[in-house]
Amino acid sequence: MNNLTSFPLLKRLTAGSLIALSLTSFAHAEDVNIKTMIPGVPDIDAEAYVLIDYNSGKVLAEKNADARRDPASLTKMMTSYVIGQAVKAGKIHQEDVVTVGKDAWATGNPVFKGSSLMFLKPGDRVPVSQLTRGIVLQSGNDACVAMADYVAGSQDAFVGLMNNYVKAIGLQNTHFQTVHGLDADGQYSSARDMALIGQALIRDVPDEYAVYKEKDFTFNNIRQTNRNGLLWDTSLQVDGIKTGHTEAAGYNIVASATEGQMRLISAVMGGRTFKGREVESKKLLTWGFRFFETVAPLKAGKEFASEPVWFGNSDRVQLGVEKDVYLTIPRGRMKDLKASYRLSNTELHAPLAKNQVVGTINFQLDGKTIEQHPLVVLNEMPEGGFFGRIVDYIKLMFHHWFG
Repeated sequence: MNNLTSFPLLKRLTAGSLIALSLTSFAHAEDVNIKTMIPGVPDIDAEAYVLIDYNSGKVLAEKNADARRDPASLTKMMTSYVIGQAVKAGKIHQEDVVTVGKDAWATGNPVFKGSSLMFLKPGDRVPVSQLTRGIVLQSGNDACVAMADYVAGSQDAFVGLMNNYVKAIGLQNTHFQTVHGLDADGQYSSARDMALIGQALIRDVPDEYAVYKEKDFTFNNIRQTNRNGLLWDTSLQVDGIKTGHTEAAGYNIVASATEGQMRLISAVMGGRTFKGREVESKKLLTWGFRFFETVAPLKAGKEFASEPVWFGNSDRVQLGVEKDVYLTIPRGRMKDLKASYRLSNTELHAPLAKNQVVGTINFQLDGKTIEQHPLVVLNEMPEGGFFGRIVDYIKLMFHHWFG
């Protein structure tokens, strides 16, 4: 059974066949409805990039997004994520004082020569909150080592945690060998994966992510500014996240910005220059905000439709979505968005569990299905009493006979 509805009203209109899901991006000009007038993605001077919507996960633009590249200091996003999860779980606390070991001392570690540092010394006693800022704002490689030792006991153990989270987040083209991101054999990530790490930071450890918008940090009377220059750009509301650079990696940046209820994340890898990576990231973010919008047509737990149910303690069951639904569509097209649903079976029989999937919701624009989401039971539907089930059995028998 199909119900076709048009937002904001949810009423039954027609029944008919559903159009198969289209996997084609809005960014392709040949698929854009003339009413949207969306131009192609601007030319981006970088080896790889991706632009995604934070809430819907929609990929708006990409180039070589899955190519494996040296992540450089973008690695610190995962370092920060692991720390944020440790704080969230109560394993460590922001006010904890960390004693800096010799392995975090730049003078005694040649690999750190000429790299970004917090300028820690062996024996320094530094709160977690300051070391976190040393990692996020100063991109301090020494701070990464100090925190890795404190959280996991060693750098190797901490790297193990990083790669465990790679699997948990579902990253397909990422593997870490270091806690700081300096070039290492077998260490790689991709523009898409880095955008997804950014998404995870914002979603899972918001207190940790809040640090990313701070513009400077002073430690031992040494003031350093956040390397994300887009934080100072008044034409965008950027509140994070991270830059990185090595000779092998080129110039990398992951940036996130908001406009109203919409949040976009861009990842640019293999940029040509320090400022150029910011220019290219700004192009992507500006293009995304100008031509797209994120809408929330369905909320978790709110009825989208109801259907007859047999053998239950009620005649009908409420259907909807388990999680809030976000869609990224061409700007100004909300009024044209339609939704239909199809049940997996022609009849619903009790018992039905809460959040049990019983069908699919299809969201459509211009006759094309742009998104699909599971249709679920909103409230548990237990079996009815014995006599009620007998009555339903007789009714259903006549229904089968006479349609």
